[in-house]
This record gives sequence, C-alpha cells and structure tokens, in this order.
Amino acid sequence: MIKNQWYAILPSKEVKKDKIVGVRRLGLNLCLFRNDEGTIGCLIDKCTHRGAAISKGEHKGNCVACPFHGIRFDKDGKTVLVPANGRIAEPEQRFNVKSYLVKEAHGMIYFWNGDKEKATEKLPFFDDQITDDMVYSEMSDLWHAHYSRCIENQLDVVHIPFVHYNTIGRGNKTVVNGPAMEVMGHTILVSGNNSVDQGQAPIKANELKINPHLNLKFIFPNVWQNYIADDLRVVIFFAPIDDENTMFYIRFYTNKFKMKFLNQTMAYFGKFANRVIERQDKVVVETQLPKASSLLGGENLLRGDSPIMTYRKIRDTLQKESESS
Repeated sequence: MIKNQWYAILPSKEVKKDKIVGVRRLGLNLCLFRNDEGTIGCLIDKCTHRGAAISKGEHKGNCVACPFHGIRFDKDGKTVLVPANGRIAEPEQRFNVKSYLVKEAHGMIYFWNGDKEKATEKLPFFDDQITDDMVYSEMSDLWHAHYSRCIENQLDVVHIPFVHYNTIGRGNKTVVNGPAMEVMGHTILVSGNNSVDQGQAPIKANELKINPHLNLKFIFPNVWQNYIADDLRVVIFFAPIDDENTMFYIRFYTNKFKMKFLNQTMAYFGKFANRVIERQDKVVVETQLPKASSLLGGENLLRGDSPIMTYRKIRDTLQKESESS
C-alpha cells in the first residue's frame, strides 16, 4: 500500500449511528463507529487490555465499549472508562488504542494511510465531472486479487476483445491504436481506440487525442471512472483488504432523464449489466501471478500496455517518496 494517501475504504451507509462495523482494510483490522454527533471514529480493532475485537462491543454514548470487560474508548481511541476501576477512577490512558484519520465525502469513507500531520485536504474523486444531478446505484464484489492488479485491469485496453468478446468487446477489434493517454500529476487519463485487424499498422499514441466523451480516468491511490457518455459513468473504488484480496464498490451514475426516478431506475438496472462485464474480468485477474504487480515484475509488456506501465511508474515513485519522507 502507498503511504500518506487517502484510500476510499467503505461506503458511508455501511456505518450507521447504531451500528459498530469491523472491517479489514489495507491489512488492518479496523473498528468503525459513529459518536452521538454522527462523526466517524476509526480504531484498530483490538482492545489493549486482553486483545478482544472492539467491533463486537456496544455503543455507550460517544464511545464504543469492548465486549470483554467493558472498557470504553472515544473516536480518537482515548480511554474514557475502565469499569473494573469504578466510575470515580481516573481512566488509565495506558489502555488507549490506536486511532486512524478518516473523512467522509461522496458517500464514501476515506482512510488516511500514513502520518496524521501529513494528511491533505483534497480527497480523490471526480468532483469536476460528476454533477449533483447525477444519481447512482451501487454494488460490491470481493476479488481474490491484489488491488494493483484490479486497477491495472481497468486501464487495460488490450484485453477487451478477448475477455469481453461477447459484451463490450464485440467486433473482434484486436489491433490497439495508441492508446491516447494524458498524465496530470497523480491522475491517468486514457482513451481506447481499437480496430479490426485488416493488415494495417497500429496508429501511434502521439497521433491520437483523448476522447472527452469516452475515456478511462484513474486517480491515485484507488478511484477509477469509465466516462461512457456525458450522461453515463461507471465509478469503482478499489478498497484493499490485504495483499491478496480487494473489495470493489461499483457505482453506475446517470442523469440521462429529466425525471429523477427514471434515472434511479436506469442506474439500478445498469449496475447489473455492469456486473456481467466485471465478472468476466474477475475470472482472469484472480489467476494472475504474482498477486501484486510491480515496476520490475518480469512481465513482457506490449506497446498497448502503456497505461499500465505509467500506473506502475507513478505507484513506484509514490511508494519511494513516502518511504523516504
């Protein structure tokens, strides 16, 4: 995982005010809950007293109480009460648990993977493209694959006529022109432009331009968008569980119609069509070895794999920068 980055890890709706949630993300067992004001707290899911999972406990006012011996913690992991010592006793801060910085935006909970004092204000999302009048329907899917492989699959224009031969890859367009690509900081923008093989040479990338109405966009560390049309998008949050598993949160956005309920209906059914396509990818990506990709992974890449190589270079740079800071 890349340090000092905001990772989208879980939809906000999963953590209700009366519900404590235990999840595994970025190789960590986490306890998520809301205090009386509705503010999210994120703690390591292990009580410092006897090692029990705090997420199996109860809400107690602004706190969460460990199910084993009732020790209470606030959203910052500070010990508020040790019942065995009595209410009048000063809470022993040696029981404090590690807390993590989280924020909510766009219906998602973002987790800061790094030093709290280095946290940035901006969260990765497509604020300039997904407007307030767009509605979405969301689904989730667990992949037994490293999140880097999952992301690379969504930047891969070479696989489309093979993996998706009977869906979005119909037409046997196996020749990869370009692809056209732009890099803006930690964002990669790609336009695929495959064609049927009639003996022609592929068009070079520098001879192509990004299609503003049909493209793929990825923002580090784990947010992706398929810009299908001006009124139709698919967004995926690749939430890393650990080094071998990733949870997909897939959204189908639209504002095609003037009436909101028609957009909601289209979004609802659209996500199921997208599931068919996504499952075609899943079958293949889960077989890739090694589980995690790397800049010097020994693979023989094609010219059409340039977005994947760009992703690996940026990821490698970010990892090295975070390790040296």
